[in-house]
Amino acid sequence: MVTWRRVPTPLGEVTVLADDDWLIELHLPGDAGVVPADAVEGGPTVDRAATQLAEWFAGERQHFDLPLAPVGTAFQRRVWAALVSVPYGETATYGDIAAAIGQPAATRAVGAANGRNPIPLIIPCHRVIGSNGAMVGYSGGGGVATKRYLLDAEQGVLTLDVP
Repeated sequence: MVTWRRVPTPLGEVTVLADDDWLIELHLPGDAGVVPADAVEGGPTVDRAATQLAEWFAGERQHFDLPLAPVGTAFQRRVWAALVSVPYGETATYGDIAAAIGQPAATRAVGAANGRNPIPLIIPCHRVIGSNGAMVGYSGGGGVATKRYLLDAEQGVLTLDVP
C-alpha cells in the first residue's frame, strides 16, 4: 500500500511517499511528481520521514534514519548508495562518486543517475558539484537555487532568500 504525507518546509511543501515500510519518493516543491489516486494519507514511514525532515530543516538532524527503496537501475542504485556516504555539510564531485562506485570514467552517467534520484535531500544529490566547484544542475524544486539553499543550510550560512 502506498502512503503519503505533505511536509511544510522553508522551500514549500515537500511530499513523501512510501510503499509499505519503504520510502520510495520525495517531491520537492515545483516537481512534477504526483500522489497516486489510491494512496493513503499518513502511515508510519511517511510520518517518520516528515518528523526527520522537520528536524533536518530546523538544524537538529544531520543524518536520516529511514528505510529507503528508490526505484532505478542497478547502476543508479549504486550511485544513490554512494551519495548517502557524502557527509552532511560537505560536497563531492561527479568524479568522486564515479570513483567511489568503481567506475571513474562514468562521470556523465553519474550525473544522469543523480538527476533521476527519486528521494532527493534524503539521498543527498544536492551535495554533488562540478569538478571545478561549480553548482551545476539540480533537477529538484527550484533548480540550482534550491541546491545552493540546501548546501547553505548544511553549512550554517543560510541566506534570507528561499528559492
